[in-house]
Amino acid sequence: MGEALLSRLLAQETYIANDVLVSEPQQERRTFLQQQYGVQVTSDNQTVVSSAAVLLLAIKPQVFDAVVSQLVDRQPNQLVLSILAGVTLQRLEAAFPDQPIIRSMPNTPATVGAGMTAISAGKQAQPHHLQLARRIFATVGEVVEVPETLLDAVTGLSGSGPGYVAVMIEALIDGGVAAGLPRSIATQLAIQTVRGTAELLQTKALHPAQLKDQVTSPGGTTIAGIAQLEQAGFRSALIEAVKAAYRRSQELGQG
Repeated sequence: MGEALLSRLLAQETYIANDVLVSEPQQERRTFLQQQYGVQVTSDNQTVVSSAAVLLLAIKPQVFDAVVSQLVDRQPNQLVLSILAGVTLQRLEAAFPDQPIIRSMPNTPATVGAGMTAISAGKQAQPHHLQLARRIFATVGEVVEVPETLLDAVTGLSGSGPGYVAVMIEALIDGGVAAGLPRSIATQLAIQTVRGTAELLQTKALHPAQLKDQVTSPGGTTIAGIAQLEQAGFRSALIEAVKAAYRRSQELGQG
């Protein structure tokens, strides 16, 4: 996710390469990032903390405490952006006292610029900090602002959602194969159908029920398929999937 943001920020010229300093412990990755993007690299986290106007935390949540314990000379006006799942604003503000902090939850389509990011502001964050955060995360997709109390729900829906959609697409492909289509053709049909439907809903600002009604003619094929989905509990299964992921996100945040 960190590299996805880096590549898009540079591609859209939100920042230029000379203005970006990446701290990476692995020499091989440092060399790759420097050659691929032309950015400055270091193995010292403190170097970034001491010099950056915006600090993007893109580390594993499990090493958060170990990493921040090594940092000194924090900059009071430095904006801290966190993409760490389960690390609360309370923990972030304890680690970076008196600094503006914004916690975010992006999702994997961000790697192709089609992501969905939710952001929540800490106590010290001001409107201009939120504006900057929106500008940064807009490079990888759409951005919404929510209270931190809703971030677990965001995780259950858009954070974990690509997994649900991938399973649905896989099932559509298998259904096409079962009906006699070659797998390659079934794959192309399924992926483009899901992509096109999402774009149609967004472009036309349609409620999903409206689109469903438009494509279900009386006694037709679509209503027959939808009736089977309802019988199998498809809608309820997706609702329960979001709720299960939401509860798991809450558990991880407490752990």
